[in-house]
Amino acid sequence: MIASVRGTVAAVGPDGAVIEVGGVGLAVSCSPGTLARLRVGEAARLATSLVVREDSLTLYGFADDDERALFELLQTANGVGPKLAQTMLAVYPPRELRRAVATSDLAALTRVPGIGRKGAERIALELRDRLGSIDGSDGRVEMAGLTAVAPWRDQLAHALAGLGFSGKEALDAIDVVAADQPEGEPPDVSALLRRSIQLLGRTR
Repeated sequence: MIASVRGTVAAVGPDGAVIEVGGVGLAVSCSPGTLARLRVGEAARLATSLVVREDSLTLYGFADDDERALFELLQTANGVGPKLAQTMLAVYPPRELRRAVATSDLAALTRVPGIGRKGAERIALELRDRLGSIDGSDGRVEMAGLTAVAPWRDQLAHALAGLGFSGKEALDAIDVVAADQPEGEPPDVSALLRRSIQLLGRTR
């Protein structure tokens, strides 16, 4: 297993990055939140998880070891594969995601694209006793409602900045894609990032 990679960021795209390690460029699939921390030409370390399939090898990258560990734990739930686990971590940070599962907050879990009510119930049932301490101190679970990571506009702005766009370009593109975002639906940050890049590519 490749537990982490450390090297120079060679490229950043809407779905992942290329980290050059010892002259080899490794393609790493990352969430927008992780991509927002990367800058081309700068050194970076990503905790990683290698997912092996019959026809593919995919390396997933995370901001830290805790996020990687939660990614792997989520996949032990029936019906949760690497893509859905990554989407869950794109919508919620590890702390809030743990709280949503531990408290069986189905409303929060169903805000993740790809998770319906039955899926949320299954995930909560299978994982709620396996997450460890929720608040990192006395283990008490806070019952406050959850909100998606964000604001998602900030995630998009940071990710676009990492791709070399100016602050004004990023904000203009985000305003356009935000106008098309259906009210009341959870934002698909990865899709919004791709649309922003496409829009900015046409205006340059």
